Amino acid sequence: MKHAQCMRDLLRPLGIYRLDAPFNGGELDVQGEELDKVMAWLEEVQRENSLTTAEDWGLENIARLFVRRPVADQPRKLAAALAALLRIGGDSFTLEAINDTITGCGVPAVVKERGKGEVSVSFPGVAGEPANFEELKKIIEDILPTHLGIEYDFWYLTWEELEANFHSWQEIEDLELSWTRLETFVEYL
Repeated sequence: MKHAQCMRDLLRPLGIYRLDAPFNGGELDVQGEELDKVMAWLEEVQRENSLTTAEDWGLENIARLFVRRPVADQPRKLAAALAALLRIGGDSFTLEAINDTITGCGVPAVVKERGKGEVSVSFPGVAGEPANFEELKKIIEDILPTHLGIEYDFWYLTWEELEANFHSWQEIEDLELSWTRLETFVEYL
């Protein structure tokens, strides 16, 4: 009851109110409680109306402005992803700006030029196809200029790496890996 006490402090010097009486004191308590609620609501509105401070419905309202929701799952990461998308402008089609936007959206991908009109997209540190690849692909393709040809590169175990790291097929079988798990075993080598 911050406001009730504040009103009491303001009225006390006047000496004409009985601030502890049930009628005057009760009225101040009720009014103070309502003012406290209004102030809490105003603080929430102020916080949620800025991308840098929003934590809840403010972020959701901004996210609804985009065709796809960024993959970020925490408020600060979502705010950073939304900020990255909002930075897209006329000069956003440099390779550096594209990678900045993709990373800012929480997508663990790197875009590299392959040749005229073609780029490759890889997922460093992610073995195989990343989880939620179809959703990540949609986000990436929404960010990349539509005239570009896109090739996706995934990280799989090569025969050369297999032969360099295992002395026999029995060593591999002893690991009891499925074929899918074996071809993405690169992260452990």
